[in-house]
Amino acid sequence: MRLLKSQIDKKDGAGYASLLPEEPEDMWHAYNLIQPGDLLRARAVRRVSKTSDSGSVASQRIVLNLTISVTSTDFDIGSGQLHVAGRVANENEHVKLGSHHTLDLELNRDFSLEKADGWDSIALEILREACDTERKAELWAVVMGEGVANICLITEHQTIPRQKVEVSVPRKRKGGLDGHDKGMEKFFSTTLATLLRHIDLAEKAKEDKTVPLLLASPGFVAQTFLQYIKSEATRTTNKPLLAAVPNILVAHSSSYHVHALKEVLASQGVLSKLSDTKFARETSLMDKFTTLIRQDDGRAWYGPREVERAVEKGAVGRGGGVLLISNALFRAQDVKERKRWVALVDRVREVEGGEVRVLSSLHESGKRLEGLGNIAAILTFPLEDLDEEEEEVADGQTEQEETMVI
Repeated sequence: MRLLKSQIDKKDGAGYASLLPEEPEDMWHAYNLIQPGDLLRARAVRRVSKTSDSGSVASQRIVLNLTISVTSTDFDIGSGQLHVAGRVANENEHVKLGSHHTLDLELNRDFSLEKADGWDSIALEILREACDTERKAELWAVVMGEGVANICLITEHQTIPRQKVEVSVPRKRKGGLDGHDKGMEKFFSTTLATLLRHIDLAEKAKEDKTVPLLLASPGFVAQTFLQYIKSEATRTTNKPLLAAVPNILVAHSSSYHVHALKEVLASQGVLSKLSDTKFARETSLMDKFTTLIRQDDGRAWYGPREVERAVEKGAVGRGGGVLLISNALFRAQDVKERKRWVALVDRVREVEGGEVRVLSSLHESGKRLEGLGNIAAILTFPLEDLDEEEEEVADGQTEQEETMVI
């Protein structure tokens, strides 16, 4: 994402930012930045009807810059399209104030955003991350079985299925393995050709960038595919492909489905080789949290009220405290709800000195956190009965009410 211009007051967060999305990942950042109530200005195509003096009506499509007050957003992860609906905030000769319109944000088309309640710490963090010019961590993955392969791109924020390859492979039969072997060779050839269409290895080589590739499958399909890649790279003297071979990692998966990546990315062998990436750190933290939950020693809690109480008691601070929170909570339409979580993040970071990890709801670690209420915490010291505290208060209020009635 390129930051074209910004005027944001550091004190109250008032102001706007003009941005230019340049790659599909930028649309995900835009989706997280744009909230209901914000003012969004972008190019729009509008059909306008005009009535002539003779009474005839003619309609035409015109292109204009339109500002809307956002009411909802719709993000299609597969196509990378972001549709933002709202009411027109600035009237002009073609559009009436308050009329409904949907802006379709696209790559290489700039837009301006003004936050309804100012740019808070979370919004500014998303803005900084989106405009970071350094290479973003990414991993290509192929989850495969005999005749089926799912090609995926795993970024810092989402797992994106790119293409599914299906080739009919005859079953193995005694004394008739030729059909099966030929079918597997055709399958490997098709999968490799499809993969190379998505990954421009020659362009990456010019930029001096490595492309990590993860192959996963039940059995030995992934390992056999790696051998096929090596032999094809040597046979065709494909230098970019030969250079990419050392960065290919093979792992075991329970199936060829995309959801099998969850267990693959959680394995220690994969994590050790991807330790410098953001999602590997988050997966590792989720694994640590799960382990602490099983130990039941009071150092891991999940759920909004429990985590908030832990923060109030200073247990998510320096020395190992970690707040795990899903970015889905910051997309809540209720302004008070969003401010609640922003304040909690600010307190852990600035007051308590703990670590905060905002997990993507479209990443495997974020999906795991969703099942825990979208928020969890690893504590610096054990706390007991955080989930029973409210029940005790409620019981006390009931007893008091009964006494007053008597």
